[in-house]
Amino acid sequence: MRYLVYILTIILTVLSLILGLAVDHDFFWSLLVLIPLALLGTWDLMQTRHSITRNYPIIAHLRFLFEMIRPEIHQYFVESNIDGRPFNNDERSLIYERAKNIDGLKPFGTELDIYGDEYEWLNHSMAPRPKSKELFRTTVGGPECKQPYSCSILNISAMSFGALSPNALLALNAGAKRGGFYHCTGEGGVSPYHLKNGGDLVWQIGTGYFGCRNNDGTFNPDLFREQASHDAVKMIEIKLSQGAKPGHGGVLPAAKITAEIASTRKILMGQDCVSPPGHNTFSNPIGLCEYVAQLRDLSGGKPIGFKLCIGHPGEFLSVCKAMLQTGILPDFITVDGGEGGTGAAPLEFSDNMGMPLRGGLMFVHNALVGCNLRDKIKVAASGKVSSAFTLARTLAIGADWCNAARGFMMAVGCIQAQKCHTNTCPVGVATQDPGRQKALNVEDKSTRTFNFHKNTMEAFADVIAAAGLDHPSELRPWHVYLRTGRTKMASYHEAFDFLKPGELLEDCPYPVYKKVWDLASADSFQIQHH
Repeated sequence: MRYLVYILTIILTVLSLILGLAVDHDFFWSLLVLIPLALLGTWDLMQTRHSITRNYPIIAHLRFLFEMIRPEIHQYFVESNIDGRPFNNDERSLIYERAKNIDGLKPFGTELDIYGDEYEWLNHSMAPRPKSKELFRTTVGGPECKQPYSCSILNISAMSFGALSPNALLALNAGAKRGGFYHCTGEGGVSPYHLKNGGDLVWQIGTGYFGCRNNDGTFNPDLFREQASHDAVKMIEIKLSQGAKPGHGGVLPAAKITAEIASTRKILMGQDCVSPPGHNTFSNPIGLCEYVAQLRDLSGGKPIGFKLCIGHPGEFLSVCKAMLQTGILPDFITVDGGEGGTGAAPLEFSDNMGMPLRGGLMFVHNALVGCNLRDKIKVAASGKVSSAFTLARTLAIGADWCNAARGFMMAVGCIQAQKCHTNTCPVGVATQDPGRQKALNVEDKSTRTFNFHKNTMEAFADVIAAAGLDHPSELRPWHVYLRTGRTKMASYHEAFDFLKPGELLEDCPYPVYKKVWDLASADSFQIQHH
């Protein structure tokens, strides 16, 4: 039975030959199908790579076909509106509708299990406030900053040239320019596509120092000063880690490096481009603070921050101690969550490395409050922010503003095909294939980028007003509730510990914080547990 299809193919091939010669030449037409199938079956029996095709010649290829289209079948026909991951159908539809300037309305009530453990909600007020007529912003820049920046509450998170296509970057940046929000470059450097439309940029500098590096991969101050002087570059962000693959470097093979990518990253053609897991410019928390001060000076006083996904809690507390010891403070800290996205990452890193956003954000917020630093440093957050509620919840538990990557990718056409790492993105967003990226119309998608931001911020203003608040800076942990059991609920303020100003510097009442704080050192990222 295992060889039935193959045997039948051989029999039919022979029969068609005989009938074609003896009866009617029209029988030869069937050989156009039968001979390739017979040859395929013969090859299946001879090859040694796939056991299943040796045991089930010809028919086993149906398995490969179904496996290839499984994600599409699951997304379109199997998953419900609220079960899909990483973004479910309701979340994707909301993004698409807002990008197309369509009201994101939901008929007949929620499909969410409002008594389930994952359910969260924002408390409304019996005395709602008038809706703000202006889109909310916050100013970034401490006392040492000479060029503070007023940024939107929602911005485009880090996505590099190389990961995204030139057309996708042009559309995103043009939308950011029109809407007055910023566009983070990702660690791939400031490309011509980031600069062409004049949208505000946050230049992200990763471990490879792309755009400001020497040929040996070390930091080049002169190149940094030159790039940071662009009027479009409003802030600089040092990338320590990202949520989707924290502590993991990467390699862009020499064969994939074009002259344009080499020029943008300041790398050599014909050599692999390596992003190491860690920085070589500093090796301890004090060194990080000194690097912040160096970049602030070289940039002419622009806001400098760093981005990280929380791993060992003591490492961040070590940075807090270094800030207190040196007096050098970043202007902002971006907290990424383990649920963040990337073009490609090992499964173990995407699934099981890095603290999720809510836990990481609350920890960073608490640490800064406990050190009396929170009012001096702004905190941004990224990790599956795509709606007015996710914005409100994230700000309520510690953020000053949010960044989104995949939400804006969907605004310019991403369909969550999850082929970002294959260079075969079906909509031209995450590919360097010239033919595929031409399908992305920059003018149309830049409008959708603008619409998604505008409509999400409009909905956010409605939410803030309904909560009885005038500005999102008034959001607090007690405004957001979550299920703690089928019949129990609590606000974030009740469910989690929130430190009071200066508590880490005194006799901290929370053993988890106190123990790690006592072990942390400004001289080392390594925590010596006793």
